[in-house]
Amino acid sequence: MLMNLYPLQFEPILKERIWGGQKLNTLLNKPITSTITGESWEISTVTGDVSVVTNGSLAGQSLNDLIDSNPEGVLGTEVYQQFGKQFPLLFKYLDAREDLSIQVHPNDELAQKRHNSFGKTEMWYVLQADTDARIIVGFKEKSNAEEYVENLKNKTLLSILDDVKVAEGDVFFLETGTVHAIGAGLVIAEIQQTSDITYRLYDFERTDAAGNQRELHVDLALDAINYNKVDTYKKYSKNDNQSNTVVDCPYFTTNFIPLDGKIEVSKTGNTFTVYMCVGGDLEIEYEGTKYQYKKGDTLLIPAALKNFTLSGKASLLEIYIS
Repeated sequence: MLMNLYPLQFEPILKERIWGGQKLNTLLNKPITSTITGESWEISTVTGDVSVVTNGSLAGQSLNDLIDSNPEGVLGTEVYQQFGKQFPLLFKYLDAREDLSIQVHPNDELAQKRHNSFGKTEMWYVLQADTDARIIVGFKEKSNAEEYVENLKNKTLLSILDDVKVAEGDVFFLETGTVHAIGAGLVIAEIQQTSDITYRLYDFERTDAAGNQRELHVDLALDAINYNKVDTYKKYSKNDNQSNTVVDCPYFTTNFIPLDGKIEVSKTGNTFTVYMCVGGDLEIEYEGTKYQYKKGDTLLIPAALKNFTLSGKASLLEIYIS
């Protein structure tokens, strides 16, 4: 028997990080219990961190259970055809009280060969930025493995990497192989392939409470890095009550919707849709039932829900697979 599907919310999976803080609570109302909470995994099927429904008749069920019971209804006909019963994306909010480590993610081919995993193409939407906050993305000029290793050895890696000042609403698209780090003073919404594979290159000589430095993956990273100069910043329109394209790549499409009033939405059933509310409040009406959301909420619209209404005053990221 097919289950009755509706807009789904999940229990946030909260992660302590050496660089984390408390803004996931103060800005996004996440129920953190630690002063170093760095991540809230909003929708995940990473092994060991599978999201569980919190609302409605399916509360308590895992996302994997729902997909197993009704793969086309949850994922969509085309997504199911492409990925089987795997949920292909991972959605997070991050709070960087300190700089994250400088890192890189392998592409699909390398990740599959080494880790039996997807690669990790990702995008960042900046929800909040302290004055002078910045990110590190790619090299200032075209580089190579020898120069990278030499600068790493001399602890001068930062001198050959590009850093960019950022502001609220900025978007950066990071293809696999891009050396990067989220800087201190940023809260970010992250959309990525389902993968938890990270190669850490440099961690600013930081130590944990026991005085240990975190593991680095210098050799693994050598053939994962793109040594070319990259352009990661994405310009996008902000037309009210429209889906303004921000990123359109083989792994996901992300639109920005400045909602002010009401939008009737029609979908094909080919793909699920996720909304991340990055500002304001909204209501979704589906088959006569109304669902309320606020800033910091992330919701999954199963593919079987083809017609619904968005209303309110909010800033939304709309994500699906095209």
